[in-house]
Amino acid sequence: CEILSSLPLQMSLYFNVYFFPFWWLVTVAILYLKYPALSDYYKFILVTIMILVSLTELIRLYLGYVGNLLEKVPELAGFWLLTLLPQLPVILFLLFNEGLQIHSLERAVHIIFAAFLSFQVVAAFFTLRRMVNTLATRFRLTEFHRLEEQHPGPGIPSPATGSGS
Repeated sequence: CEILSSLPLQMSLYFNVYFFPFWWLVTVAILYLKYPALSDYYKFILVTIMILVSLTELIRLYLGYVGNLLEKVPELAGFWLLTLLPQLPVILFLLFNEGLQIHSLERAVHIIFAAFLSFQVVAAFFTLRRMVNTLATRFRLTEFHRLEEQHPGPGIPSPATGSGS
């Protein structure tokens, strides 16, 4: 029984769980400070992004923990997709859109969060690939043994017919 979960991915998830509340507090505080200076559409976009990132991050971290520690492919695939599609592009938007009047502290926490997400995308991909390959091999071996029990090779007595002695 080979352990398929990834220690670097798990460490990244662990630190991300503690970093996310800090990121959230800094982002909300700076949003509160710069909110009056933003245009109406940026106000709407930023509030929507904060709600989307908050909900997605909770689900994403849960799926990452369950998928990696319990070696469950569907949960880890969900974690990978939630990291790749909504989270990473949204953080990159917050990091590189100059119309948002980005504060230096805000830029620093976004860079750290983007680094977490980028590492997790890569680590989860390789962990998923290893898990799927191992599980497929186990399935093929189980099927092979099941077929071998049903149709034994020549000269090998079948358990149903006995040895005849």
